[in-house]
Amino acid sequence: MKILIYEDEKWKDLLPLTFIKCVFEIRCGYGRLIDKIMAALPEGEKGLWVRDYIKGLTAKRHRMPVNDTSFFQDDILIVNGRWLPSPDDRITLSEEKIVMDKGEIIYGLIKKERVQKLWNGDITRFLSSVKEGISSEEKQLRVISYPWDLIIYNPVVLKEDFKRYGKKGIKGEMHPMAAIVGKEEDVYIEEGAKIHPFVVLDTIHGPVYIDKDAEVFPSARIEGPCYIGKETQIMPGANIREGNSFGDVCRIGGEVEESIFYSYSNKYHDGFIGHSYIGEFVNLGALTTNSDLKNDYSNVSVYLNGVPTDTGSLKVGSFIGDHTKTSIGTLFNTGTIAGMMCNITAGGILPKYFPSFTWYINNKFMKGYGLDMMVNTAKAAMKRRKRELIAEEEEVMRYAYNMTEEERKEAIRKSRKVNK
Repeated sequence: MKILIYEDEKWKDLLPLTFIKCVFEIRCGYGRLIDKIMAALPEGEKGLWVRDYIKGLTAKRHRMPVNDTSFFQDDILIVNGRWLPSPDDRITLSEEKIVMDKGEIIYGLIKKERVQKLWNGDITRFLSSVKEGISSEEKQLRVISYPWDLIIYNPVVLKEDFKRYGKKGIKGEMHPMAAIVGKEEDVYIEEGAKIHPFVVLDTIHGPVYIDKDAEVFPSARIEGPCYIGKETQIMPGANIREGNSFGDVCRIGGEVEESIFYSYSNKYHDGFIGHSYIGEFVNLGALTTNSDLKNDYSNVSVYLNGVPTDTGSLKVGSFIGDHTKTSIGTLFNTGTIAGMMCNITAGGILPKYFPSFTWYINNKFMKGYGLDMMVNTAKAAMKRRKRELIAEEEEVMRYAYNMTEEERKEAIRKSRKVNK
């Protein structure tokens, strides 16, 4: 039996988080969706199926076949890459069957004869055909359909992951003048991590996991559930409230609540970020702050692919794509979407939607100095963290730039008219 983790067309509803990442590469809890999916799979040869323009980069990132059509010549277990399994979830199908959530295929076993009959090279049409003529079961499963789903699930997943990892105790260095408030068994400090004096780790509402070589500077307060990734630094006096997940090599200061930071992103200075997802290699300038609650306490609306969409939630912050930068004093409105590789400066009431690869300066959208300079900036930022922009990643960036050209030009045209 072959096992295929796939992207469906709904990767577009997770933009800007998925411009240069597959749906299963986004983070929730201690790591990526694919890490949790792999733990739920049975034995078998595993492969990935992704949109065409990202397959080369995906093959570089993962040690398994990507878009290999030979998988459709055998019994195949298909698994939706937007699935967020719990630690108890295990796929144990032995007969042909699909498992669905609200009419969406989450996983299913399809026998060789049917696979060969239905497969025509198009994953979307294949999935649609699979729904017909195969026994199905409806279950309540966790599926990431929109960016804010990650924020909603994150506090629970953080608690699950602490149990999943099964690690407790202090292996790193914790200063005697640092304190744990709550259960000490709900703290894990990995080897190489360093906790400075006057740090408070609060486990009353959830566990705190501090990974290898992370560092927490004096007077910071960290409230669980929380995960702090490898080599991440929590700045002096930081107020890390509940429900946060920080990837590797981040720099985090000020106040953060119920948010996810991908690896290599910086919020070094004061300012508030709440109920938000911050992509990779994002830099938030000093005092950058977002609203995550409207003054009238109504549901927050988010521009999803440029269309206002009701999130159904009262608390929704910002969703910021990879390699975006903000200036000092940037104030984001409730439910803001900022695409990838944006350069955003403070000024007045900011829009709720920033098309990818735009500059926002003096209250208007601009094209900036072009894609080549943006790529060079990305290379410089990555070099500072001992990372290299590989050719496949640059190729995907350039594809995303062309893909978003029309909405970017439209935003610039409207901005010029308003500012005349």
